[in-house]
Amino acid sequence: MNYEWNYEAPTPRRKEEARALAREVGVHPVLGYLLGERGITTAAEARRFFHPQLSDLYDPFLMDDMREAVDRLNAAMGNKEHILVYGDYDVDGCTAVALVYKFLRQYYSNVDFYIPDRYEEGYGVSKKGIEQAAEMGVTLIIVLDCGIKAVDEIAYARELGIDFIICDHHVPDAVMPPAVAILNPKRLDNHYPYADLSGCGVGFKFMQAFAESNGIEFNKLTPLLDLCAVSIAADIVPIMGENRILAYHGLRCLNVSPSIGLQAIIEVCGLADRELAMSDIIFKIGPRINASGRMQNGKEAVDLLVEKDYPSALEQANRINLYNEARKDLDKQMTEQATELVKDFTDLESRRSLVIFNKEWHKGVIGIVASRLTELYYRPSVVLTCSDDGIATGSARSVSGFDVYKAVQSCEDLLENFGGHTYAAGLSLRVENVPEFTRRFEAYVAEHINDEQTRARIDIDAMLDFKDVTPRFNNELKRFAPFGPGNPKPVFCTKRVYDYGTSKVVGRGQEHIKLELVDNKSSHVMNGIAFGQSSQARYIKTKRAFDICYTVEDNTHKRGDIQLLIEDIRPAEPMS
Repeated sequence: MNYEWNYEAPTPRRKEEARALAREVGVHPVLGYLLGERGITTAAEARRFFHPQLSDLYDPFLMDDMREAVDRLNAAMGNKEHILVYGDYDVDGCTAVALVYKFLRQYYSNVDFYIPDRYEEGYGVSKKGIEQAAEMGVTLIIVLDCGIKAVDEIAYARELGIDFIICDHHVPDAVMPPAVAILNPKRLDNHYPYADLSGCGVGFKFMQAFAESNGIEFNKLTPLLDLCAVSIAADIVPIMGENRILAYHGLRCLNVSPSIGLQAIIEVCGLADRELAMSDIIFKIGPRINASGRMQNGKEAVDLLVEKDYPSALEQANRINLYNEARKDLDKQMTEQATELVKDFTDLESRRSLVIFNKEWHKGVIGIVASRLTELYYRPSVVLTCSDDGIATGSARSVSGFDVYKAVQSCEDLLENFGGHTYAAGLSLRVENVPEFTRRFEAYVAEHINDEQTRARIDIDAMLDFKDVTPRFNNELKRFAPFGPGNPKPVFCTKRVYDYGTSKVVGRGQEHIKLELVDNKSSHVMNGIAFGQSSQARYIKTKRAFDICYTVEDNTHKRGDIQLLIEDIRPAEPMS
């Protein structure tokens, strides 16, 4: 892929402001500039950013309907009602259910959990799930990471004598369900100071309020923060504000004292005995939790996350790992089929979006395939498959800066159901509506997307010389973690670097380059790895200068050493 490098040099004024802040905080001037880019302009703000405090979490009762939610939960427990914790089958939903269930069962025994079957019930609150709850004698359902659009289903539950408390973070419609309480920071009438919580984060705030109302010390909640960190990383929500606090302390919990279930997943991922980062959740832990709901039933993932016995947890984690291996095979096969379909488009160059449909595809993997297409073609993508009832089910994924939820919403008269947020959405529609949806979706995207959003781009944060990339710089940079949306890992650029003479192609398929580089301003040899860029090896070996953009990483093979993770390589421009 040919990336466009995007770099905007700081003005002299910004440079001076960055230097002043860096001096006050005691970090490299480049890092002072990065703080400013994150809206941090004072030493006090920098200290709060580098050392997020749980005491800075917002009062949970600022969230609309929180008092009603807590009162109804307290009443249910006081009346010994049967409570059901209900959630989506993805990582956010499973961690949210596990968090609320684990916390409540410490104080109340008449509580169960439920995860709908992706294939029999579909996304969200189902009539089947409500009827099963009624048969169990449930009178209160706490629904997490879904429910905000379940108007008819929750009205049906009321007829059966079941109340609902909704804990969701997806965009609501103008008409909301007839629930006892709706906890959602994206409500149109929202007064909560932070709108970007994950579904698990909303569940945590509910438990925080419940604990306060019952005199339960906050430290009883902190062991559950590892689940919050997993949900925040996997659901790709911004890691600033309150999410940064939850992710920072959740990641610490995950590294120091993870729950039994997460400890087992860490073991089967091969991540034991190393410090975990948000990227480990995204690429290792999250996919295994997701695989349960994609390939079988998400209930197995929650069973694992609430498990108390480590040998049992390890057995369950190994089973989920097998699901993930099967998912990877299916993902590869479907992605290959999808790209062949896209190659057949005669108007591919002019299309601003991709919508593809194959009735044989596995419903549990279409979201991954949509993500793959977005990465490959840099266009908002929708992948659809079909169930036996003539309903097409799809997943939509977006490119940076484009709201795919609004694009799907623009076609709502064609849809049976839809939901989601800026970068990901789900939808269902009758098969006969697929051609018109394809046309309308493309028309909306073409009208609202800009050229920059359809080009593969690397945003470069700062220019560096190799002499600046020291162990101290790396340690200061680590203080910006955890990284993610809103606080991406900084990408640096060094110009006119040279092969030291020892760079070589590596990998089973000889697809990567292990680099040893020097620049004109330092005699230090810098190690780097460029994954999937072996096509650049011939140029590098010519001893001509080239430019690189990269992130700075710990060298996992040599403790205390630094390596560069090379994002892209291009020949240096001739010197004038």
